Amino acid sequence: MKVFGAGEWLETQHGKTLRRRSWRKLHLGLDLETGQIECSELTTDDIGDPLAVPDLLDQIDEPVRRFIAPSRQIASHSACRSMDGAFDGAATRTEIMQRFADVEIIIPPPKTAVPGPEAETNPTARDLDVLAIKAHGRMAWQKSTGHNHRARVETLMGRWKSVIGERLRSRTLDNQRTECRIGVSVPGKMTSLGRPTFERIS
Repeated sequence: MKVFGAGEWLETQHGKTLRRRSWRKLHLGLDLETGQIECSELTTDDIGDPLAVPDLLDQIDEPVRRFIAPSRQIASHSACRSMDGAFDGAATRTEIMQRFADVEIIIPPPKTAVPGPEAETNPTARDLDVLAIKAHGRMAWQKSTGHNHRARVETLMGRWKSVIGERLRSRTLDNQRTECRIGVSVPGKMTSLGRPTFERIS
């Protein structure tokens, strides 16, 4: 999310080029069955995705059967930067497993990932993912694990920016977080009014 402040006003009015734009990172957790946003957190742009996971999980009261982490993050309306492996790591997996029993964790490993030292004798879930991608390719792994459903979250972000916008008007981080919490209620209300259904006719 772009922060609209005095620097952007100077650029708009006087054509001054900013050396560095101000951004906030909006983290959203989507229930794939209901289409509702179950958790959200706004952080400064220097906070890594794994550090936001505990605060996001604190907002979830119901059991979680499957956790799907995205593989990329939208950096702006005109460009995407690859975030492969952004959630990859033992800390994130451990945090999730401690909170939810029998949860299936689908986190894409980075392209440079290698199996752990005990992958042949006692492979971890991550080792199995790395080996599957190496054997069959990343696209096949995404299809077999259901990781393709993460596109629903990317669609949600697109809806957010179309309906609510990609700029934050508040000046302080606390007020910006309140602004985003209000924003979260908008797509939630729209979803509660009705969702499209699909029926195969041939």
